[in-house]
Amino acid sequence: MEVDKVEAQNQQQKHKQVHLFYCLESEELARKVAGHSDLITLQSINWRNFDDGFPNLFINNAEDLRGQHVAFLACFSSPGVIFEQLSVIYALPRLFAASFTLVLPFFPTGSFERMEEEGDVATAFTMARILSNIPISRGGPTSLVIYDIHALQERFYFGDQVLPLFVTGIPLLKQRLHQLPESDKIAVAFPDDGAWKRFHKLLDHFPMVVCVKVREGDERIVRIKEGNPAAYHVVIVDDLVQSGGTLVECQKVLAAHGAAKVSAYVTHGVFPKRSWERFTHKNEGMENAFAYFWITDSCPHTVKAIANKRPFEVLSLAGSIADALQI
Repeated sequence: MEVDKVEAQNQQQKHKQVHLFYCLESEELARKVAGHSDLITLQSINWRNFDDGFPNLFINNAEDLRGQHVAFLACFSSPGVIFEQLSVIYALPRLFAASFTLVLPFFPTGSFERMEEEGDVATAFTMARILSNIPISRGGPTSLVIYDIHALQERFYFGDQVLPLFVTGIPLLKQRLHQLPESDKIAVAFPDDGAWKRFHKLLDHFPMVVCVKVREGDERIVRIKEGNPAAYHVVIVDDLVQSGGTLVECQKVLAAHGAAKVSAYVTHGVFPKRSWERFTHKNEGMENAFAYFWITDSCPHTVKAIANKRPFEVLSLAGSIADALQI
């Protein structure tokens, strides 16, 4: 009986009661995360502004956070919302929290990670430095959860004061693909070598096609580098999409080489300037271009914009985030 009691206590200690704060844009996702676990309690912040436009913020129930595990679900969708969230992120660990976890599903500066000539500014490095200076909590460094960061080397941009946890949305895609009736006739395509390097080990039980961009005169042409898409339902996989031009060109090449149909998956559907509209089935000429277009809910603005619009489907990160908060 004593052994059973100790085991029960050990199991209880492995599971943390987490107080989850969130920005306004991430409220829907935060509620889904809390819905996945009784161990997660949603907390709120008063997001107000002074007359001059600068933030006037208040963390509700701040005194109750002493000795508690605290997390914040962020969304850096634009430069205008980053400062107010950073102000809260820097404040929460200082409230004598037992631990602090920052969930930033989409690392927005991730595609600006290189300096190719003198004068270029690698804003991914700047953002990593900002996040690396989050104050430590009573439990130690901040845990930073990011999904499918654009370049793997960016993990080295973060300092020792944070513990980056890089997670992937690919398990959500695999689960969805196994639900399809033709799951035994699916192949995976990568738009370039970078996408192949990031994801091929997670999808190695599917036949693969790798595309490549080559320059012909002033044009960049997409071609198939290796693999055969003929007769397969081919799913193009990448970490993010902006305008979607590369995905469109990949679809055309795959269809020309005999693909039965083509779909796409990206973890982060950024789609600036409503560029998602080119993929909707209402768009003339796109009716049969993409059978499915899967994204996650890492970019809340896009999720709202594409709701109930074919061929889009949202694969929620909520369950995965709930699991990450227990690490």
